Amino acid sequence: MPVLRTRTLWLLLVTVVVVVAAVAGLPAWHIQPFRPQTDSGMAWSFALRRQGPLLTGLGLAVAALLAARLWQASPRGAGIAAVLVAALSLAPAWFVRQNHFEWMFAPLDDVAYTTTADAPFLTDDETVLGVQAGTDAVAFPVRQLAYHHLVNTEIADEPIVATY
Repeated sequence: MPVLRTRTLWLLLVTVVVVVAAVAGLPAWHIQPFRPQTDSGMAWSFALRRQGPLLTGLGLAVAALLAARLWQASPRGAGIAAVLVAALSLAPAWFVRQNHFEWMFAPLDDVAYTTTADAPFLTDDETVLGVQAGTDAVAFPVRQLAYHHLVNTEIADEPIVATY
């Protein structure tokens, strides 16, 4: 195979791997909690997340085909390198099918209660989410809920999930 054609295949392979990584990585980078975001940025991020499985699947298939072509046309070492480069598409193709927000916001399952007098981390103007069941009442600091988003607990022997 001519050198120019081999270089073109390599360029295409690397481009496909970079595009697949961008399809998976850009929405995850842009949609960050507690960081300002624009309407247009959120729109393209969600569009890319919706199309991500299809785009990364196609990219993985194209990368495999290019690697197979380079395997046939190149010396054994270059063919192995082409397969390894194409394999880099596997991680983004897997990642785009995950909900990484579930990793970031783990529900708070081990809840401990205290009085406000014994909670020095609370300020007088702290915003709380209050829950009452019968004669029992608890308050969850919104600042802590902002990280976990869910609190699995019991109030008055009744299981609840507090969220906001």
